[in-house]
Amino acid sequence: MAALAPPVAAVRLAVRRALTGLAGDGPVLVGCSGGADSLALAAATAFVAPRLGRRAGLVTVDHGLQAGSAERAAAVAAWAGEIGLTPVESVRVEVAGRPGGPEAAARDARYQALAAAAGRHRAAALLTGHTRDDQAETVLLALARGAGPRGLAGMPARRDLAGVPLLRPLLAVTREQTRAACAALGLTPWQDPHNADPAYARARVRAEVLPALVDALGAGVLDGLARTARLVAADAAALDDLADAALATARHPDGGLAVPELAALAPAVRGRVLHSWARELGAPPGALSHRHVAALEALVTGWRGQGAAYLPGGLRVLRRADRLLLADPR
Repeated sequence: MAALAPPVAAVRLAVRRALTGLAGDGPVLVGCSGGADSLALAAATAFVAPRLGRRAGLVTVDHGLQAGSAERAAAVAAWAGEIGLTPVESVRVEVAGRPGGPEAAARDARYQALAAAAGRHRAAALLTGHTRDDQAETVLLALARGAGPRGLAGMPARRDLAGVPLLRPLLAVTREQTRAACAALGLTPWQDPHNADPAYARARVRAEVLPALVDALGAGVLDGLARTARLVAADAAALDDLADAALATARHPDGGLAVPELAALAPAVRGRVLHSWARELGAPPGALSHRHVAALEALVTGWRGQGAAYLPGGLRVLRRADRLLLADPR
């Protein structure tokens, strides 16, 4: 019997760890573009899931942004059926007209499609193929934007997506390993031209910034960035727990927040409380930025009788005596 290629073993082990102990008896669905990362993930899931007593399926999303995208999605779906994945879906989405830049719009459309597929099939989890390299890129981009701890925490290994666990089993696996796993399995990944298009910030980080860091600091820099994300994520989770408790304490029966309670909080906790409250009021999370939270904070710590703080979504927050209140729509 031929020895199992180490990259294949690494990907399968990562998937096994992610699926072990997963609640629910529905299928696990792999989001697969046909690139090396998601292709290696799908192949590993097709092998591991049945051995854990689970069904595994696949969803491929056609963004319609490139010539031949429909044919490529159909080919990915056909391959998934051949290796025993079921259910299998190819979903076409519309990216144009969505808020944000092209990357954000495509990501939003993709996750909506994955969440909808998970709901149709009552999936126990969704799996995506983000790797350690993707995590390192995410941390660098967040650092460049001044995103703070939430951004530096990178992508979580697990989060909720419309009530379904979204798992990223490969965050400790390298992009080189997924490519090698595909080669060992005789799989031919699709090369997304957007990944090499310098018009996209992530593509520039991938092609220029990370190689320069590796040249200057050694290959361990990628592990260091990914480890930073894990450490910051743990700290951020602890602060989020404190903020949840503080938000409950600061609530007023009229729906506002008590200023004295907010003023007594540490700045790191108060900022999280105000961010969470703004989202509760209806501010779109993708448009809610540091400057909006800073405007709310000024109503607490820099109060001089100023007017309303304006939030995305046409929302206005006023200070009235010792409370922050959502103003009536104009």
